[in-house]
Amino acid sequence: MTQPGDLNRRLTLQAPNDSDDGAGGVARNYVTVARVWAQVTPQAMRADVGADSLGAVQRFRIVIRVRDDVTTRHQFADGDTIYRVVAARESADRRFLEIDAEVREE
Repeated sequence: MTQPGDLNRRLTLQAPNDSDDGAGGVARNYVTVARVWAQVTPQAMRADVGADSLGAVQRFRIVIRVRDDVTTRHQFADGDTIYRVVAARESADRRFLEIDAEVREE
């Protein structure tokens, strides 16, 4: 079970901000929503092909204090590392949010 002292990394929660790109499309930027304390634990890694580029995807488990605004559209930033949210669920005691996230490596 996670304890508050286990949240030992400071991450930036970011939400998408879509705007018109002037050519009929959408430009997506991310804006900071909050800075949160988190526990980040590496999980499995797998090969991945994206845009005809061979790379790898590392899966992580991120635990933060419970909040109701984290969706699969959000991401977390830790310096240059971007964790894309894949799934989120409350812990059994409803004190924490358990997040499955991925980092793509080229």
